[in-house]
Amino acid sequence: MRGIGFYFFVIGVLCVTLGMFWGIQMSISGDHMLAGAHAHLNLVGWVTMALFGLYYTVTPSAAASVLAKLHLVLAIAGVAVMVPGIVIVLKGGSDAMAAGGSMLTAASMLLFLYMVIRYGLGKPA
Repeated sequence: MRGIGFYFFVIGVLCVTLGMFWGIQMSISGDHMLAGAHAHLNLVGWVTMALFGLYYTVTPSAAASVLAKLHLVLAIAGVAVMVPGIVIVLKGGSDAMAAGGSMLTAASMLLFLYMVIRYGLGKPA
């Protein structure tokens, strides 16, 4: 059965794949104006999601909680709103979407902090 850790990891791999192709496109075109958004996609989308996925894989008690599902939704929403929002800002537009995505991402991290404190790391001894 595929658990919550798997879904976090799949999202992370999707983000890094998109990030790699975006980076290649920027390199080929010589236009690095959106490098900040690309970096957030790779860091928040890949690294953070993968770490969340690993945590839930090694801590099944946390993975089984309803809060883990909420965490997945918040984390995905954060990246999905923040990265395009950063693109909008870098192109001279409003920062509202980037700010909203950042708040979702921060809420996701606060929920993760709670999960780590509540469930610890790894299987109970």
